[in-house]
Amino acid sequence: MSRLLGHRLFWPSAVLAALLLVNVVFTNGFLNVQMKDGHLYGSLIDIVRFGAPLILVALGMTLVIATGGIDLSVGSVVAIAGALACLRISLLGDQNSVGGVLGAIGLALALSLVLGLWNGVLVTAAGIQPIIATLILMVAGRGLAQLITDGQIITINSSPYKLIGGGYWLTLPFGIIIVAAVLALAAFLTRRLALGLLIESVGGNAKASRLAGISARGVLLTVYAFCGLCAGIAGLMISSNVSSADGNNAGLWIELDAILAVVIGGTSLAGGRFSLGGTVLGALVIQTLTTTIYSIGVPPETTLLFKALVVTIVCLLQSPAFRAKVLHGRRRRPSASARPVPEEKKASVSA
Repeated sequence: MSRLLGHRLFWPSAVLAALLLVNVVFTNGFLNVQMKDGHLYGSLIDIVRFGAPLILVALGMTLVIATGGIDLSVGSVVAIAGALACLRISLLGDQNSVGGVLGAIGLALALSLVLGLWNGVLVTAAGIQPIIATLILMVAGRGLAQLITDGQIITINSSPYKLIGGGYWLTLPFGIIIVAAVLALAAFLTRRLALGLLIESVGGNAKASRLAGISARGVLLTVYAFCGLCAGIAGLMISSNVSSADGNNAGLWIELDAILAVVIGGTSLAGGRFSLGGTVLGALVIQTLTTTIYSIGVPPETTLLFKALVVTIVCLLQSPAFRAKVLHGRRRRPSASARPVPEEKKASVSA
């Protein structure tokens, strides 16, 4: 039992199950999944669908954190990607042109990849601390997104683009399929190839990995580029779901939710070992928590406080030191009177 309680995914799974149980109590038919017009509908489907952008950003954040870094700019990259794609589509003569939409998507993803590489260059070549390097793009990127949209909300009407975040394919929301594909790719690259071992080596001990002949610079550039790409895909998903781009509010604070998802999933902020499955579980916990807040009628002004409280509880339950002190109690040392008397001392007393 203690081994099960100590598993890094046990407490996030338990909290997720508890949140789902709360929703079952407060929402009639919460677990029902129905087929309508060839599409699956239900609250469980909606949780994964609306949590898809967070899962994507958190997957990229996981690899960055595994190297001992951090990326605070993912929210800005989300806004930039959505803004650029919507701007290009709005300039098309036919917004339903598949070729034109694909071109806009490719341009947005290419820019997201470049922005991720830019973060990597600042960290590796310039030697800037990751939190500072990505903070630069976090601030400047939000301004760039508003510059692209000219401070306005760009609205489009494109069926092909709507498919990314609001469409269905093979009975499932297309966003879920995108997340599954990205997760499968990340798992293959990190668990079937040597990339995962290299990431853990750089994050665990950068100096030792360098002495072992591992190119830390190449690994860091790869993970930051992947993180930027994941944020770009999430930006396309968010903007296509509402058929508009808002450079000011799109992806706002998503970087904090992504970091929380990674930590809840069992990945240490100090770097080293990481868990992609744990990150997905952590993102689902956060999205289910958001759904729970609305379903039980928590006042909007206390939403963030309630969310922070639940996340804090999850993190504390994951801490072995906290469980040892609170859940199991401290082991007290035996008092002097209760300590056994050595045999030599007994002999001297009897003599």
